[in-house]
Amino acid sequence: MMEVRAGMVALLLPVTLLSTGAALPGAHGRQAPVRSTSGQDPILALGRFGPYTAGQVATTYDQKLVPAGAAVAVGYLPGNDGHSIVQLRVNGLLPNHSYGAHVHMKPCGAKGEDAGPHYQHQQDPKTPSTDPKYANARNEVWLDFTTDAHGDASARSALDWKFTDRHPRSVVIHAEHTHTDTGHAGTAGPRLACVNADF
Repeated sequence: MMEVRAGMVALLLPVTLLSTGAALPGAHGRQAPVRSTSGQDPILALGRFGPYTAGQVATTYDQKLVPAGAAVAVGYLPGNDGHSIVQLRVNGLLPNHSYGAHVHMKPCGAKGEDAGPHYQHQQDPKTPSTDPKYANARNEVWLDFTTDAHGDASARSALDWKFTDRHPRSVVIHAEHTHTDTGHAGTAGPRLACVNADF
């Protein structure tokens, strides 16, 4: 079994890549599982946002709010104790702007809706899920962030569980921070961009 320390390196790597600009992939990007994408091993997905094409890791649907060429990294670190961490880092978005972000069930497609619903550890029997009992930051993976003056930001979600029998496939960036009120819980406005990540 891979040591947790190796997984921690995988999560710290995006910080180095995005802050220095070194070794960043081109438009299609790349996904780099440390061992596999079984849900038991760390993963790392790197990309630059661009219009949707087959094989694109990072897709933007709104280039005003998520400019083409902006960089993104997604890391996943499952622990041996049943907990896990998901980390998101972005570089080159709008300065001083708030975004929502969540892990979604399906891979990115030509439209934001193609990524499907949020991943929920305990699934709401009703779809779409807007019940705070299910649509909350403990049962889903919320990665909301506000960029700094350079358009850079990072977010991390520490979970009391890890992906096992169901594996989400993407992270979607939304137009606003996530709502928590009944009837709107989990919603965060239009889907602006999507990053493929085989958790």
